[in-house]
Amino acid sequence: MSQVALVTGAAQGLGNIIAGQLHAAGYKVVVTDCSEELAREAAGRLDASGATALGLKLDVTRKEDFEQALGAVLQQWGAVHVLVNNAALTKATPVMQITAEEFDQVLAVNLRGTLFGCQVFGAHMAAAGYGRIVNLASLAGQNGGTASGAHYGSSKGAILTLSKIFARELAPSNVTVNAIAPGPMELPSVRALVPPDRLEKLIEGIPVRRLGNPKFVADLVVMLASPDADFTTGATWDVNGGLFMR
Repeated sequence: MSQVALVTGAAQGLGNIIAGQLHAAGYKVVVTDCSEELAREAAGRLDASGATALGLKLDVTRKEDFEQALGAVLQQWGAVHVLVNNAALTKATPVMQITAEEFDQVLAVNLRGTLFGCQVFGAHMAAAGYGRIVNLASLAGQNGGTASGAHYGSSKGAILTLSKIFARELAPSNVTVNAIAPGPMELPSVRALVPPDRLEKLIEGIPVRRLGNPKFVADLVVMLASPDADFTTGATWDVNGGLFMR
């Protein structure tokens, strides 16, 4: 039986590319999104028959949605081996203008969503004695961000710490937890967030002088999801064109 991977926020953008690369690598893939229609459409593009791709509604701010998704996957395929916490809300509101409501909204999606995913799927994987969790963080969580908002950067920085905590918690059960921190990627969402003139200056400031390749990030997810990645946990993998070096 091929392994099963669930990706949050996978109907479009980077999550969709990650789901596609996992599917191409032979995984059965669960495409989840807050829009059930978009999730099912994205899963249908991977496999119209539904034999190796499943689309589910999952609002990452609700723990019960993770529990329901886990139940649906177990009913469909009997197991789940990989979780990719990708769903994110990106806003670029200037720090002095961020309202309490907007701050809570961003943290709920980005950080609380990662917490719930690691709790629900981590517990199941630990009981099964195997699992791989990959959390999508961001360069913004390491250097404070250049184009995104303070709430976004703060949530992504917290994901780095949360990944280490769950890595330590789940390691004895053969469950690894790693984070990937991409810099600016060549994605429609990035070009929509950053005005063209500002984006040009942003690219000039990247040592490699270009935006990142999201497919490489997806390939890195596939690598960290592999059974062979059993000695890598609690790590943050940087893909940022040289913007942040350590």
